[in-house]
This record gives sequence, structure tokens and C-alpha cells, in this order.
Amino acid sequence: MADTATVFIDGESGTTGLGIRTRLEAFAGVALRSLTGERRKDPAARQAMMREVDLVVLCLPDDAAKESTRLADELGADAPKLLDASTAHRVDPAWAYGFPEMAPGQAAKVAAARKVSNPGCYPTGAIALIRPLVAAGVMAADHPIAINAVSGYSGGGKAMIEAHVATGGPSFELYGMGFEHKHVPETQLYTGLSRRPIFIPSVGHFRQGMLVSVPLHLDTLAGKPKGADLHAILAAHFKGSTLVRVLPTQPAERLTAEDLNDTDLLELRVYANEAHRQALLVARLDNLGKGASGAAVQNIALMLGLAHTAATAREMAHA
Repeated sequence: MADTATVFIDGESGTTGLGIRTRLEAFAGVALRSLTGERRKDPAARQAMMREVDLVVLCLPDDAAKESTRLADELGADAPKLLDASTAHRVDPAWAYGFPEMAPGQAAKVAAARKVSNPGCYPTGAIALIRPLVAAGVMAADHPIAINAVSGYSGGGKAMIEAHVATGGPSFELYGMGFEHKHVPETQLYTGLSRRPIFIPSVGHFRQGMLVSVPLHLDTLAGKPKGADLHAILAAHFKGSTLVRVLPTQPAERLTAEDLNDTDLLELRVYANEAHRQALLVARLDNLGKGASGAAVQNIALMLGLAHTAATAREMAHA
């Protein structure tokens, strides 16, 4: 690969695409390529651009992402690497899952892959909380799990963003009560759960930020662990990570969803009441950071062999 890597964001005008572009502009050694006007929708122009770049980011609806993948595949040996930010390929075994901290060796898989699927925002938090417990044998694969989460409205697409900006939108709303949210398949697969988790998301009237929480009865887990044991498992799993942090907790503290906005950090906490033998696992992240554009740039850096050094001032403050 040349000293300067070239990247084309297919669908760069959306929220995630704009976030990726802004972050990539902080990288030396990356040249961004773009199409203008109607050429953005022209398959021939997009395919010609794909032939000229090292990596293409797909910030598109699922069907359009599949079509762009087909255009890239037609190039054969001239095909660029692909990073798909849609849900189209997240459970496809031909694509590496772009959560580098998920498991030992996952970052190397992302670095070596030609096709990487960027994780969803909700699954990022849920997988980080649940997978280490399943891998450690403390949580059975068929353990019944309920995942609750709240996100800022920027994760809901153009219509939701416009509704909140134009009219104020509802202060809080639940959705996905049909139990068919598109993030459930990747959540189940990468947590290692054999039993489909219950996932009910919600949206608050704030632009960005996210909390994902998983309540547990400690006596239903193998070995009847204490909250400190769960904390130790998470801490060991993510030891050495610069972006995923397992933090100490205070039962009386309150968590707000927006404290990690404009960072690419993911914070994990374990709250427990030993008298009642109950615990709550909580993940906090920016749904536009580690939940979308930030994760994408982390994966791009791995795929292109670049140092991921684009830490923001807010991340430095959280160090």
C-alpha cells in the first residue's frame, strides 16, 4: 500500500458518514475521495471510484450496501477493502466483526480482513457486558437475558432527527416492542447466547449518548458470584484496552447518557446489592462514537495499518 491510503465513503452525507469523514481528517496518511452531485448515485461512477481507492466505507441502507458490495466484488483483484456500517453483513461469516476488543485476536482478524462489518451501537454495549461472562462460564449460553437501552435521537435516522429538531419530539419513548429489532441477531451471535435475548430499546430527547443495561439475579449464575466477581471478569477481559474501560462503582451514583459524547470511549460498570443478590451491568458510550463513526475509524486504522491516534480532547480528559 502507498504511503497515503485512499478512502471513499459511499454515503458520506448521512450522520455516520459525516462523523467518519470528520474523524479521518485527523489522520495523516489518509486521503479522502468523494463523488459530487448525481454521480453519488451513479453505479458506474461509484464502481470506478472503488477501483481507485484502498478502502470503501458503506454508510448506506442495507439493500444499497449489498449493491455496493456487489459492485466492489465485480472488480476482482482490483476490489478495495470494505467496511460496512449497515446491518447487512453483521452476522455474515465472510465478514469480520469490527469490535476489536470483543475477544482475544479480534483486532488481528479485523486488520487482516478485506471485509469488515461495523457493529451496531446497542450491540456494542450489550456484547461488552455479556460476552466476557459467557466466555468465563459464569453465565450459561441459554441464560434468559433482558437488555434495556436508551439512545439519543441521532441514532434513529433522518426522520427521527428531524422530528426532534423541528418539534421537540417526545421526551422519551420505547420502541421495538415486536421483539424484532434489527440488532438482536448480532447481539445474540457475538455475546455467545444460545437463547434469544429480550431487547427493548428507547430514545430520549437528547441528540447523542447511550446507556445499555442488563439486570441479573446473581444466584442464577454459575458459582453464585458476587458483584465484585463480575467486575473482575470484565476488568480481566478488557485489560490493556485504551477505549474500553471497566470502572469502579458507587451504588448511590447516577449515570447520565451524555457524559461520553464526542469521544470514542466505552465505559462498563457493575452495580450489585449482595443482600438482595441482584446486580446491574451498565455500558455507557456515545452512539455516534464507539457506537458508529468512532468504531468505524478504529476499524479503518486497523485495516489500513495506521496508528489509531485521533484521540479527542474529551478522551484525553477522561484518561
